[in-house]
Formats: sequence, structure tokens, C-alpha cells
Amino acid sequence: MPLNDDNVDVAIIGAGPAGLTAAYLLTKKGYSVQVIEKDPVYVGGISRTVELNGFRFDIGGHRFFSKSQEVVDLWNEILPDDFIQRPRMSRIYYEGKFYSYPLRAFEALGNLGIWRSTLCMASFAKAKLFPNRNVRSFQDWTVNAFGHKLFSIFFKTYTEKVWGMPCDEMSADWAAQRIKGLSLWGAVVDGLKRSLGLNKRPNDGMATKTLLESFRYPRLGPGMMWEAARDFVVAGGNQVLMAHSLDQLSQDQASGRWRMVAQGPEGETVINAAHVISSAPMRELAGRIHPLPATLGHAMELKYRDFLTVALMVKGEDIFPDNWIYIHDSKVKVGRIQNFRSWSPEMVPDPDLACVGLEYFCFEGDGLWSSSDADLIELAKKEMAILGLCNPGDVVGGAVVRQEKAYPVYDDSYADNVLAMRTELQRLYPTLHLVGRNGMHRYNNQDHAMMTAMLTVRNIEAGEQLYDIWAVNEDAEYHEAGEEGQDTAGRRAALASERPVPNRLKAA
Repeated sequence: MPLNDDNVDVAIIGAGPAGLTAAYLLTKKGYSVQVIEKDPVYVGGISRTVELNGFRFDIGGHRFFSKSQEVVDLWNEILPDDFIQRPRMSRIYYEGKFYSYPLRAFEALGNLGIWRSTLCMASFAKAKLFPNRNVRSFQDWTVNAFGHKLFSIFFKTYTEKVWGMPCDEMSADWAAQRIKGLSLWGAVVDGLKRSLGLNKRPNDGMATKTLLESFRYPRLGPGMMWEAARDFVVAGGNQVLMAHSLDQLSQDQASGRWRMVAQGPEGETVINAAHVISSAPMRELAGRIHPLPATLGHAMELKYRDFLTVALMVKGEDIFPDNWIYIHDSKVKVGRIQNFRSWSPEMVPDPDLACVGLEYFCFEGDGLWSSSDADLIELAKKEMAILGLCNPGDVVGGAVVRQEKAYPVYDDSYADNVLAMRTELQRLYPTLHLVGRNGMHRYNNQDHAMMTAMLTVRNIEAGEQLYDIWAVNEDAEYHEAGEEGQDTAGRRAALASERPVPNRLKAA
């Protein structure tokens, strides 16, 4: 027997940024809402903050910045008193030296030394004199832009760690989006002008983009935002059911209402609702709709990239001042290393300890993912020693946080599979709404995930599809540039902020 059989206006799957934004706004408007979340402890999804003995870990790093004034206003409304302003600093680490991110040509060439710099410039000259005319892959595009030597140092290793596929199998379109505006020749000319006193503008190494120099951040991590949203929902008389996983979703053909069955720690819970909002991964949702429309079966082929964070508590002062550093070194498996105190001093309770998080990109079930916590902590200590960043003997504690389905994978078939599921759901189930990163299988920013939920709530309130949620992000633009809240119209910037991802090239 089910534990309860609640009738609500809206049932929401997932208590991440999209799900809780929808729940918050619906509660504010007086709707009855039930949210289910499979995590037993934390809300926020990939934006949660994990706490262990007073140490707090941000899962992936979440800068609070948006060009959308509507999103900024909602952040301020949910969490009015707990934002702090933090300096932005990210660098690249390669063979014992730090390089500015984005690259500064003179600094990079100086760090590489005369011989290697000469090879880099010769490789760059060769690429310009004899460019590849048949550019298909990320490698083709990047080698044409920077030469093979710089590509191998500053692009190949990290990119392959993150996405788990060779650079010569990734689409050139991703490189064109992700690295547009970064010109080696332009940076060299800019450096010469500076040395002659002809250019005094701040130099970030990029011709057409300026990364933000500071950002706001909740003092106890991003999970603070979503815990506050959850508390508002509960205080408004609605529920957020933790440790509840979606088991089955079906619609009554006569009434049009949904019957959602969730499995929780005390058994089965049934929720009846007029609308369902899902931020669950499309693959998981497709497998739980009953009966399963034949065309949704292709959604079961969607893939995801996972990652895990190994947090180390290290004796002494902070190891580096950055929010995080990118590890462009093939000798180690780690891809990025965060410094949690640089996000917020309150993330690290002991002033005598540094706390860093080593991020490993992997696939669920592979060797890294399946390793024990103890083995992963030992690997992290070993790799910190290889990188020369700390002495393993100074590590006094460690913890492992796994994040499944962190990045939707854009492979050969993903677009067709997403389109088929989206089209069929819109035709059969107009009151089933997909939102957020995994709900729409789109690698987007936190503010965009929120905006998809904000527009979905407006559609529900209007009783019709005023906004086509799937029309967002069609004009992709790299985020974290420009001024916060510069889009006072509220939607355009956030909806155009999809973070570019690589497509795998189709076989010839």
C-alpha cells in the first residue's frame, strides 16, 4: 500500500536549481507542490554543498553571475543577506609553472623557456603558412589557430580528460565556440604594444572577450541558496521528499492528471498532480514513463560524463590563491584542483589547514569511479606530490564526493534522440515539462537552468505554452563575460548562455 496519495497542482522531480526554482515560484504563487529528490541529505543537485566535519565542498565550482536581471533578482530574493564578493582567479598548471587563464602570450612563452617557445612559434608559423584546409575536428581547428606545439601543451590533455574522447574525434564547431576571440598573434602584438607603452588597457589575453574579475558567492557555498529555497517551499505548506526516487509516471487519459510513484525509505509514495516538472536526466525519465511510447526508447541511448572530487585537508597555508587551477599535465589523472577557501573563507573552518578538491572526470562504473574512497584519497595525495603542490605527509584528512551525470554527452546520436523525445512528449503530454541541464540534456549554466524553470512556471500559470522552453540556447554564447544583470529585459542573455560542448565526429 502507498504511504500517501496526495493530490497537488504540480509534482516536481529533482531538487536541483531548476526543480527548486520552479517549486519556489509556484509556492509563492499559491500552488500546491510536491518535490521528490533521490539524494537522502542534500538539495541542489550538482550545485549542492557537501559538509564534513565543518569543511564544505562545492561540487564543480559555481560562480554566481548572470546577465539576466531576473535571475539576479531571484538570487537576491531567495538569499538576501548571505552573498559575499569574491575575486576571480583561475590559472593553468603545466610542468611546475602557472599560466594565466586565458593565456597571455608573453607570459606563456616566457614560462616555456627559449627552446620550447621557439618551437611553439615555429609551429604557429607553420600552421599559418600551411593551414589544414579540411578542418573537421577540434584538433584541426586548434592546430590551425595556435600550431601543433601549443595545442599539445595547452589544449589536448585537459580537453581529453574532461570529455573522455580524443581531440581528433571532437567537432571543430566546439573549438570555434569555446575558444573564439583568443588570438595568439593578437596577444603577441598586444604584448609588444604594452612593452612600448602604447596600450594600457587591462590585458586578459583575449581580443573579444573579458572574463569577469569578481563574482558573488554564498558564504557557505551554493547549497545555501537551494537550502533556503527548500525552506521557503516547506514553510509555504508544500513538501520536499528526500531519498525518494521516481519509480513510475503515468497519465490518466480521462482526467489528464498524472500519477507519480516514488520509492522512499518507508516504501512507496504516490502523488497525483495536474502538471509534472522534471529535471531528472532524460534517460531516467524515459525509462519510467508508463506505458513507454515507442519513440522514447531512443532516449535510453543518451550518455553522460560523470566526475568525482577528492577533498584533501592539508597542514599549512593555502597552496595557491586561485578558485581553481586547470591541470594540463599528462602525468596525472586529475583535471582541476579547487581551493575551497578561495571560494569562501567560511568553507574551511580551521585556519591552520588548507582544503583542496581534486576533480577527476570519468564514466560511472569505470576504474576511477569504482575505486574505494581510501584508494582515491591515496591517488590524490600521490598526484599532489607529482605536481609538486604538497607533501603527502602534510595531508591530515580526506573525503570523496561522487557526482553522476554531471555533463550530458553530445555524441553522434544525441540530437536526434533528444528531438524525438521532446517532440513526442510535447505531442502526447503537454502537461509534462522538462527543465534544467539534465532534464533537457543541455550543458548549461546554473542561471539558465533557473530560467527554464521560471518560464515553465509562467506557462503553467497561463494555462498555455506562452514560452517555448526548447527555443532557448539556439544562439550559443560563452558565459561569464560582460556585466551582471545587463539584460534588463530579463530573458535574452540567460537564454543565450548555453555552454558549448564538443560533438563527436561521425565516422567517415
